Amino acid sequence: MDILNFFKIIFAIIAIVATTYIFPIITAICCHENFWIFAVPMFCAWAAFFAIYMFTRKRPIKLTIKSTFVIVASAWISCSVFGAIPFLLSGYFHSITDAFFESVSGFTTTGATILSDVECLPRSLNLWRCETHWLGGMGIVALTVALFPLLGVGGFQLIKAETTGPEKGKVTPKITTTAKILWLIYFSLTLALFVALKICGMDVIDALSHAFSTLGSGGFSTRNASIAAYNSPAIEWIITLFMFFAGVNFSLFFYLFTGKFSEIKSNSEFKTYVTLFILIIFSVALIIRTTGAPMAGNPEGYKNFGEALRYSAFQVASIISTTGFSTCNYTDWIPAAQFLIFILFFIGGSSGSTGGGIKVVRLVILVKQVKNEMLKMLHPHGIFTVRLNQKVGRKDVVFSVASFITIYAILVFATTFFGCLLGPDLDIFSAFTGALSMVGNVGPAFGKLNPAANCGFLNPGLKWIYMFAMLAGRLELYTMLMFLIRDFWKK
Repeated sequence: MDILNFFKIIFAIIAIVATTYIFPIITAICCHENFWIFAVPMFCAWAAFFAIYMFTRKRPIKLTIKSTFVIVASAWISCSVFGAIPFLLSGYFHSITDAFFESVSGFTTTGATILSDVECLPRSLNLWRCETHWLGGMGIVALTVALFPLLGVGGFQLIKAETTGPEKGKVTPKITTTAKILWLIYFSLTLALFVALKICGMDVIDALSHAFSTLGSGGFSTRNASIAAYNSPAIEWIITLFMFFAGVNFSLFFYLFTGKFSEIKSNSEFKTYVTLFILIIFSVALIIRTTGAPMAGNPEGYKNFGEALRYSAFQVASIISTTGFSTCNYTDWIPAAQFLIFILFFIGGSSGSTGGGIKVVRLVILVKQVKNEMLKMLHPHGIFTVRLNQKVGRKDVVFSVASFITIYAILVFATTFFGCLLGPDLDIFSAFTGALSMVGNVGPAFGKLNPAANCGFLNPGLKWIYMFAMLAGRLELYTMLMFLIRDFWKK
């Protein structure tokens, strides 16, 4: 691919991200904070884009398969670097590693932070932290394809390299229209949550910040105690509902709004997602209520089943959607309840959602294939296929899912090893669940990386390993790992 066209696309994506600095700039001006840490990078990004665009505007863009992976990976790394600039200029982050870690964690919607006190940050900077979740949730490349016709050529290939899940499809014939519709749905849900949180008592900045984090399934909060700081059952239930929404395939919202209810009813992944969600919520609630599991500020346990259900629903929604908010420290619960939460680290949200993890549809496919293998043993001459959404699925999707989970496991084990090697303060369980959290873009983990902890104490080398794991997890592994294959570099 033409190197100048490559930079044109990268700077176009950065310019889109730079434009969203307008929210923290307005916040900084209203709160009498330093808005130049956002304004200067924004003007520089737009100047650089216009300069290269004017120089290359007549050059046609031709994307190859290799250039698609290079562009998407470079775009996410570049935006993470650009997003770290306000952190560095603010003076609240004392190293490039910490500023970049916070930015990567934000854009990948992981939500792991190096900060022990987020309330000391300027409100504009906290808003930007949460906004990175929103931008990364639906996808910065998808946003650029929706807004910039110059990426119309090969736009579908770019979005495929960024979108989550084994099946990449369009809800409309044109990928640009699909991207616009999905972003419109995303924006509408964010606006609805913002209004609901404002009505429930949050101020404008906090409501916007938490709306960004929730729909982006990130988990950054403006409060040290996360959502627990508001001590509001109404806020908890509202955010629980929208975390559930964030873990749903956004294409289903399109079918809902267009009256195609049959598409929703027949969706195998959605039915499994809802079933798991409800089953685990009631199981955890029953366990922590009947066993008297402690809760924040009340070591004697929960007053009634309704209270236990609220705490259970919030934590289950937070982990299965990989958002990472907390209203209590689930590591204080008894092992049976912790185990059910632990299982969710291996599941994640739905394909096409803002959630991370392995994705529900992949587990559905594997379970169906296991059933088929047993049926083959009973009926050696029978023909059995995996059916998804009441349709016969492609045979190769099983192999694709098996390959993905194998690579996923290898990356988790490798990240665990480096956690044990470079993180002398981490025990093996903390390192393992930390690796699951980083690759799955969850945020909190267990042990020394529990919801009440932060990543500030980690070895700088381990932070860079975790950053790679977060980016690889957000981009469905292959986009980042492709560069490690020798054949990629052959002509």
